[in-house]
Amino acid sequence: MNCVKNLDELVKIRIELKQSGKKVVFTNGVFDILHAGHVDYITKAKEKGDVLIVGVNSDSSVKRIKGELRPVVPQHERAFIIASLKPVDYVVIFDEDTPGAVINKLIPDVLVKGADWSVENIVGRDIVVSNGGKVETIKFVNDQSTTNIIKTVIERFK
Repeated sequence: MNCVKNLDELVKIRIELKQSGKKVVFTNGVFDILHAGHVDYITKAKEKGDVLIVGVNSDSSVKRIKGELRPVVPQHERAFIIASLKPVDYVVIFDEDTPGAVINKLIPDVLVKGADWSVENIVGRDIVVSNGGKVETIKFVNDQSTTNIIKTVIERFK
């Protein structure tokens, strides 16, 4: 079963999940060059509920956010990799710079971001909280980042 869905498909699935009493968790990211920090974060996000939906930034949104040289890995490959992780139930690719539109349509029970975000600055917080959900942050366990991996590769191959 392909768990990479478009937003309309996920809205229908979300309705079914709500009716069956499942707690839906949503998180998002670029997830370019997957590393242990990503996997730890996603694993901890899944622990917050029954079903984990991960929003993955499209290639065009990554370019706007991270610059013209990113992403390294194309969106469909990033989505496939994230979807292949055991804790992940569904993946949706979004083209906006933030997942606000996705969150407004899905209205997850739990919205998760990294602890580098202050709760009041997390996009979608208002819609989740006003619908009885909660917003949680997850502390990163290491300083790993895609940017650091890219820098290391460049330095080693100079």
